[in-house]
Amino acid sequence: MARHGGRPARVAVVVKPHHASYAELRAAAIAAEEAGADVIFGWDHFHPLHGDRGGRNLEGWTLLSAYAEVTHRAELGLLVASNGYRNPDLHADMARTVDHISAREGRGRLIFGIGAGWSDLDHDEYGYEFGTGPDRLRRLGRDLPRIQSRWEKLNPPPTRRIPVLIGGGGERVTLRLAARHADIWHVGGSIETLAHKNQVLDDWCAVEGREPGDIERSADVPLRAMMYPQRKSEDYIARADALYDIGTRLFVIGIESANDWDLGAVHDLIEWRDGINEARVA
Repeated sequence: MARHGGRPARVAVVVKPHHASYAELRAAAIAAEEAGADVIFGWDHFHPLHGDRGGRNLEGWTLLSAYAEVTHRAELGLLVASNGYRNPDLHADMARTVDHISAREGRGRLIFGIGAGWSDLDHDEYGYEFGTGPDRLRRLGRDLPRIQSRWEKLNPPPTRRIPVLIGGGGERVTLRLAARHADIWHVGGSIETLAHKNQVLDDWCAVEGREPGDIERSADVPLRAMMYPQRKSEDYIARADALYDIGTRLFVIGIESANDWDLGAVHDLIEWRDGINEARVA
């Protein structure tokens, strides 16, 4: 399929910033890069996503700037930043700054991940307007061009054209925004659902004048074996194989304190990635 293009498979590790200390998160980000991850993601939530909702949690962009200092090769981003939490021009400036902090040999490593936002708790607790889903999507559509325009005005500018990742699977609005603005598109779901949404995105690319292969497809690989030790690595490797077959090229897995930052499944997936990429060029 056209969306496969000539892209290699890549692995992204989400270092989940809840129920953990900064020292743990810093060490986990370094370990993920040393394991061979292509991308290290954080997230943009003000409360833990599971467990005690009042438990320890650290802010995403601030953590990202710290990861930018202590890592050297992997790309970095949030999966994904909530558009409604920040003025779009400020958001652009924050991203540009992290891009510079992350630069090695003059080239930044930031991926700008963004979505409409979905957590009513985070919005309400911090005083942001939640509104309806369509409200939030309208704001996202309005703010994306403003963010990209601000990057063109900043001094110094970003070190490179910052890749934009859009998260979400809404077929009428989110996927059209992805077709218009995204370099990477991320969503979760079953293989059948993702295959369908890939086609919808391809169709919107035709409307927007984009080549489907210009947008890297990203999806979650749930690490069941990390949560349930009796299950085998084939659970998530089989998922990765199926995702690859429908065009996914960025495979996202998570690590967290609840599993003692176990990188076993990350190593499995990186070994799988290397085998896939070697076969691709053979």
